[in-house]
Amino acid sequence: MSANPERYALVTGASRGIGRAVALALAADHGFNILVNYARGAEQAEETARMVREHGVKAETLGFDVTDRDAVHAAITTWTEAHPEARIEVLVNNAGITKDNLFVFLPPEDWHAVIDTSLHGFFNVTSAVMQKMVRQRSGRIINVVSVSGAKGVAGQTNYSAAKAAVIGATRSLAQEVAKRKITVNAVAPGFIRTDMTKDLPVDQLKGMIPMERFGEPEEVAHAVSFLASPRASYITGEVIHVNGGIHS
Repeated sequence: MSANPERYALVTGASRGIGRAVALALAADHGFNILVNYARGAEQAEETARMVREHGVKAETLGFDVTDRDAVHAAITTWTEAHPEARIEVLVNNAGITKDNLFVFLPPEDWHAVIDTSLHGFFNVTSAVMQKMVRQRSGRIINVVSVSGAKGVAGQTNYSAAKAAVIGATRSLAQEVAKRKITVNAVAPGFIRTDMTKDLPVDQLKGMIPMERFGEPEEVAHAVSFLASPRASYITGEVIHVNGGIHS
């Protein structure tokens, strides 16, 4: 590897919403080249990559389903071998889904789908990049969790369980890898204006939020960008809440 390797950030679920905003912020603020992960929506992922390139950095799409460990490891290994001059310095575990329902009506497949994406997805992708980060003795892992995982939300027992588990994993992993100059943190959005929230009763929910509005994806991305920066080098195992003042 060259003395000055190309610096990449891998953002999962980056074809739209918070993931897209994060990819753009990391490119604009820090000059990272971006790996735009997607499971479906290849055209949207390529649009994100095009937008990233407007900031004068490289961007590639990387298709894999975070729930499929073999596919994750194969995709990242293949990319790494094809780019010996590059290294992944930042991983943002953003991919997630919701399948909301009252627990009494929650079908098993909806429980497992949400857990598989957020929690097992965190494990699959992080395990694929961790050994390299340990060897290079540097790295940033930033997990996008949720206010739901911090305080619980009725109708989201599956999502709350998944995100709470990732918060616990964030704090534990941070302690394991701190000596290798790898930080592990989380950002917990509240209600953010994305496709995931477009069908929610916005006017009703605004009454729960002290700031009386939904947040924007860019406001979450700013927090992620800070945690990826040298200014956050002594912060690890933390959860930054971006929720307009909802108690968490």
